[in-house]
Amino acid sequence: MQCFCLQLRPRSILSSLPLSTPSLLGLGALASAIAYWLMTRPRPMRPSVDLQAQSVAVDVSVRAAQVIATESISSYDLCFSGGGPCLGYRKPGQPYEWISYTEVAEQAQLLGSGLLAKGCQSNSSQFVGIFAQNRPEWTISQLACYTYSMVLVPLYETLGMEAMVHILDLGKINIKRIVMSYYCKLHNIKHIHRHTDYSRLRTPKIHCFRKALILSNLISCHGLLSLQQLITPKLQIGDLCLDVAEKQPPQPEDLAVVCFTSGTTGKPKGAMITHGNIASNISSVIKVLEVCVYTSEHDDVSISYLPLAHMFEQLMQVTLFCHGARVGFYQGEISLLMDDIKTLKPAFLPVVPRLLNRIYDKILGSVTSPLRRTLLNFAVRRKQAELRSGVVRNDSLWDKLVFKKIQASLGGKLRFALTTSAPISPTVLSFLRATLGCVIFEGYGQTECTGGCTFSMPGDWTAGHVGAPVPGALVKVVDIPEMNYLTKNQEGEVCIKGPIVFKGYLRDPERTAEALDSDGWLHTGDVGQWLPNGTLRIIDRKKNIFKLSQGEYIAPEKIENVYMRCVPVLQVFVHGDSLQSYLIGIVVPDPEVFVDWAKERGIVGSHQELCQNPDVKNAVLEDLKDVGKKAGLKSFEQVKDLYLHPEMFSIANGLLTPTLKSRRNDIRRVFQEQLSAMYSKTTI
Repeated sequence: MQCFCLQLRPRSILSSLPLSTPSLLGLGALASAIAYWLMTRPRPMRPSVDLQAQSVAVDVSVRAAQVIATESISSYDLCFSGGGPCLGYRKPGQPYEWISYTEVAEQAQLLGSGLLAKGCQSNSSQFVGIFAQNRPEWTISQLACYTYSMVLVPLYETLGMEAMVHILDLGKINIKRIVMSYYCKLHNIKHIHRHTDYSRLRTPKIHCFRKALILSNLISCHGLLSLQQLITPKLQIGDLCLDVAEKQPPQPEDLAVVCFTSGTTGKPKGAMITHGNIASNISSVIKVLEVCVYTSEHDDVSISYLPLAHMFEQLMQVTLFCHGARVGFYQGEISLLMDDIKTLKPAFLPVVPRLLNRIYDKILGSVTSPLRRTLLNFAVRRKQAELRSGVVRNDSLWDKLVFKKIQASLGGKLRFALTTSAPISPTVLSFLRATLGCVIFEGYGQTECTGGCTFSMPGDWTAGHVGAPVPGALVKVVDIPEMNYLTKNQEGEVCIKGPIVFKGYLRDPERTAEALDSDGWLHTGDVGQWLPNGTLRIIDRKKNIFKLSQGEYIAPEKIENVYMRCVPVLQVFVHGDSLQSYLIGIVVPDPEVFVDWAKERGIVGSHQELCQNPDVKNAVLEDLKDVGKKAGLKSFEQVKDLYLHPEMFSIANGLLTPTLKSRRNDIRRVFQEQLSAMYSKTTI
């Protein structure tokens, strides 16, 4: 049997094809382009867990993280980046100036030594107050306290005078020193002390960052010194000598912060957060984000503008320090924030839903022509298609043609944003993930669990949930029979357990018992639902529910979150009364879109005039009802009348907390006349 072997020579095949030299060159160019695309094409982010099973069922309604935190933070070591930049600040119109990691560590040790020299004790019974806006000295003071095991007590003006008196009541809390930022705050403290029972007080010392401040006697106002005078003359930065006190690092169980929650009702509660709580939460976040966020280069930067008096911003900063990143502070004026962001060009941006909603509204409001709107919508759909396949980038054709200006408004280098503190519309979240070309995570938590207990996973770019439990935490839902939320339906009040849960409220056993049950579970007051993929969705609020006269339970915050999707609405407050059978509301129209929105309906006038126009009010009311109906609100959950108010709810006018939540009691008090008038005239 004979075997024949046929050999085909490539040169013979090519030579037999009727191809000209230009054609061959074209084929070569095409092959090169294909090879280049294959090597440089965007690759999807690889999730660290199965996105269809992001948490593990421990019990019927209890779930834990799939990801396990393999490392823990045992100390606050700022030497990670050596002499690299750490904290940044700027003057108006100037570039950012930076303080290095080495300088920050030295200044923290010097300040801590100075506090000890002035009578503070190096233990967790020593409280040191900080009364300041976000700035480098805030963080340095915080690290000084941590270096010598002292307890930080953040204070802030928007707590109000009554709350400040409550915190400074030295019969309950021994604040020996208050570090302040501005001389004007001295007058606030003096004003507060004029309304305080001095028979129960011991006067704290105050240290200020610039040109005025250690106050050795609040009442007589003598003994003002600068921050540098707090440090003894021999202690010079860069020339450490024997007078520098030896570090006294804290233990995990030691108290780190007493974080007074601003609260929407009543006096603030002092949540006791330990160093173990902080270390556990930081370790969990680092583990979740390590696959996509942190780089080996230590030149990433974040902007600090959310209040450092709250745990979210504090945790963000310490987490960034663990990776040698930089933190630049805004100038202290919210009106200058966008300019600070453009100058700083942050890679990381902590945000709250209100800011994201404003960005969303501004983008849509800037697109006026039908052609541009069509192009925007098409580009968003193409980017969202990439997101669904796991690709996150800001260098696509659509980014260059459509989204470049939007991304430049936030500095152009944004890679990662984290939103928390309140629910955000899935529509807004999906839209901004596409237009900003960056990773946007959503988290959920509260001060009592040291910031965060759930976190959306890298690679999961779906919206409408707040992610899976963070490593080390257990999360469950428990029955709320009166609201028909039952664990058999995977719904109920969200409860948290684990090393991130706080010790309790300072000197307040009654409210501690309300928050922590006998098994150590923290009851949040939020209503959650477990989704099939193991993530948690926040669907309601338990604490602010009330009954209407017919016995129907109302969760106003759920309704407000639905109504916030209305185009002309900036802020909304839903009100009900147990003697009434229906709801009414206060609506603050969005000044950037309200006039044009009314003009489209044939009504012309200024923002103020439109708020007083009954036809405009009826148009807004109909818009609210349409949005509510589409969102599945029941008839009794829809407002039957509203009042249009031209001025925003804000921290300055006392209608928002520092975390931008509505102060419900204060809003009811301010608008009592309008609310009563609506109930007196409205007929159902």
